[in-house]
Amino acid sequence: MDAAKKQSSAVSDVGAWAMNVVSSVGLIMANKQLMSPAGYAFVFGHDYVTGFHFSMTAIIGLVSNATGYSTRKKVPLWELLWFSIVANTSITGMNLSLMLNSVGFYQISKLSMIPVVCVMEWILHSKHYSNRVKIAVLVVVVGVGVCTVTDVKVNAQGFICACVAVLSTSLQQISIGSLQKKYSIGSFELLSQTAPIQALSLLLFGPFVDYYLTGKLLASYKFSSAVLFFIILSCSLAVFCNISQYLCIGRFSATSFQVLGHMKTVCVLLLGWLLFDSELTLKNILGMAIAILGMVVYSWAVEADKQTETKASSLPRDAAEENVELLKQQQQQQLDGSSPHKDVELGKSQP
Repeated sequence: MDAAKKQSSAVSDVGAWAMNVVSSVGLIMANKQLMSPAGYAFVFGHDYVTGFHFSMTAIIGLVSNATGYSTRKKVPLWELLWFSIVANTSITGMNLSLMLNSVGFYQISKLSMIPVVCVMEWILHSKHYSNRVKIAVLVVVVGVGVCTVTDVKVNAQGFICACVAVLSTSLQQISIGSLQKKYSIGSFELLSQTAPIQALSLLLFGPFVDYYLTGKLLASYKFSSAVLFFIILSCSLAVFCNISQYLCIGRFSATSFQVLGHMKTVCVLLLGWLLFDSELTLKNILGMAIAILGMVVYSWAVEADKQTETKASSLPRDAAEENVELLKQQQQQQLDGSSPHKDVELGKSQP
């Protein structure tokens, strides 16, 4: 029975990761076609389209609650507001960091999220990591850095935006798991409560942010059926991406999500080479190989740590603890009016 449960849980874990990787990579490809100059040059995708993403997610959540597919568990409004502020700060910070910094420094800031998440989990939840996990994380960081980091240019504004983006994104991902455990709420139920707040705030302030980033208004853009198709496709993929992100962090941890999530970076590089004629150099291939090796080692290290913890928890109790427990039982029996010695004496045969 336990083996069947473990197998079912493993299949669910793989399904959650697969959904996140496929939807995230698909979303990046769809947005690239929608927003790139070589595509449809829809330059309003920073916060405006993200607002559309969360709007569709919120609608699906409302329909799910109305039809009874999911239940709405109560989470204090102030926690939902606080989480939404952190999440929207993450989105805006990432967009500003990408705009103000070089691609190389932007990739470095994304890589820095792994150690930042580790430090935050240590501070907030007193979580410790074994040496093998630390080594695996280092291998992943080196590998992704080799295959993605090119030119590195930074300025004061860009550095501040990158710091805000890294801190807010790391805090957001840790908070997803914390809120799920604190209120015993499922990933989709939590997402359906935070999505309306994020959608409303992004649609209200998104136009101002996009105008600051691009200097253009949405009204000046000429829509076509193809653009509308890619916007709908982007929103649909974003729903699966959001749901799978909450699923993954709820099942694992923010650190695991960051480490294994860089598989998406490898997939994006490969698909960019296959679909968009992006250059794929020996340096990229070497970096991807190192990153994949690090992810494999990380998965092994986490599983090894789990087995170590399981063995430690299954060890027999110390003799002193057993003596204390036995003494407590004897005292309780005496209070109840019975004694093991009396029971033995009653069982003796009369001479």
